[in-house]
Formats: sequence, structure tokens, C-alpha cells
Amino acid sequence: MGGTALVLGGGGPVGGAWMVGVLAGLADAGIDPGRADVVIGTSAGAIFGSRLASGEPARELYERQLAGADQVDLGVSVPQTLRFLWAALGSRDPERSVRRLGRAALAARTRPEAEVFDTVGGLLRGARTWPEQALRIASVDAVTGAVETFDEGSGPTLVEAVAASCAVPLVWPPVTVAGRRWIDGGSRSTTNIHLARGYRRVLALSPIPSAVGPHPSARREAAELAAEGTDITLLTPDPAARRAMGRDMTADTRRPAAARAGHRQATTLAPALKPL
Repeated sequence: MGGTALVLGGGGPVGGAWMVGVLAGLADAGIDPGRADVVIGTSAGAIFGSRLASGEPARELYERQLAGADQVDLGVSVPQTLRFLWAALGSRDPERSVRRLGRAALAARTRPEAEVFDTVGGLLRGARTWPEQALRIASVDAVTGAVETFDEGSGPTLVEAVAASCAVPLVWPPVTVAGRRWIDGGSRSTTNIHLARGYRRVLALSPIPSAVGPHPSARREAAELAAEGTDITLLTPDPAARRAMGRDMTADTRRPAAARAGHRQATTLAPALKPL
């Protein structure tokens, strides 16, 4: 067991803004999150993890959130939310739950796949090719429900991999990559901390610690790795950050406040994280 891993979870535009604030707060305190041996990203974490691994400074990511840049309109409707909950909560078995969600996503009429690729490509900005730093992107097979990862050696382009990780079920269509259909990497685990197994030290940022449905929380996954000997630090939004974020993770107007809250939280915690 060796090396360090930075794990960035999913959380929509608002959760992503909090996460960027944390990254910038750590960087401003002298803790460079981009120095990890590997970055593991899920959904929003896949977007910002890709940009961070590609050399975009955490401070620049943060300032863009404050300025209202990197905007994405998911346009989630009430019927879409209800169908999502019906699918995800329809079984107490984790495997059945995620497969139900995958089937619902495959059957739903949503936007064209091309729109997902275009949106994700825009959000990635200059990070359109796999970086030199090790980067792993998590997604979920819409048919089997299995969590799998893409990396530089997998075949798909970085845009394809991140689009697969960001395909929110029933909002965006499952995307076709490598001949298979994929849904959001956070469909069964919002942070996928288990993918960091084998690394000696892990820093995990989880804007939404628990997925909808009978799936393990980020805290449970972190505890399992800790029991195996991993030195893991899990950061989730504190009470002030949760108030700033609100309940709608797609609310664009909340992003600047969420980013500032993440920065304040990281600044407070930085002294304890110096050993990382």
C-alpha cells in the first residue's frame, strides 16, 4: 500500500462549487491538492478533478465559481425527480436499486446524447485530453449497475469518460461509450471512496455523503478503508456550508455562496490537514 489519492465526489453544480472552494482553501493554506498521486472523480468531481489534474489551479477554479462561470442548467423537473426516487427507492437491495435506476434511465425520453457531450466538453474547458497525472473517472453501467472506471489506457476520450460519469439518470440520457450505456457515477455511491483502495493516504471530498437508495454512505466507505489501514480524511459540508448550499444542488445562484463556504471550511481545517 502506498501513494496518495484525492477523491472528488458528485454533488451537482452547487456541490461542485463547495468542493472547488475546499480545494482552493487548502491550496491557499499551503496544501496543494493537485499533488496527489492519483485523482479519482465522480460526476462533478470528474469535471473538476480533470481540470485540476490538467493543471488548472484550484484558485482559478474557485474564482470562476465566484464569477458565475462554468454554469450548467440541468433543468430538473418535478416529474423527473419523482421518477428518479421511484426507481432508486423501489428496492432495499443495492444491486436491484441501481439496476432499476438504469432501466428507468434507458427508457426515459430526455435530451440528445450529443447535448451531454457538448455541455461536458464546455465545462472541461482546456482539459480535453487525458493529463499526465493519473486520473480515474467513475461511471455506472446502465444495464449491469456496476461501477467502473475510465483512465488514459481505457480507450475512451476524456470528454467521453467525464460525460459518462455525469449522465444524471432521467435528466440526461445514458451516454454511449465503448459500445455500452452509462449513467452518473454517483448513482450508487456519491463519492466512490472504495476506488482509492490500495493507497496509503486518501483525502476525499464528498458534497453529498449519501446516494439516494440503499447504498453505502461516504462515511461507511471511509471507515472500511480506515479499517484496512488507510490513512483517510473525509470532508463533507459543515452546518454553515449546508445552509449556504441549500437543498437544490442545481440552483445556480447558490454556487458563489457554496464556494465561499467551502473555502472557509477548508481554511479552518487546514492546520489539521498539514500532514497530508
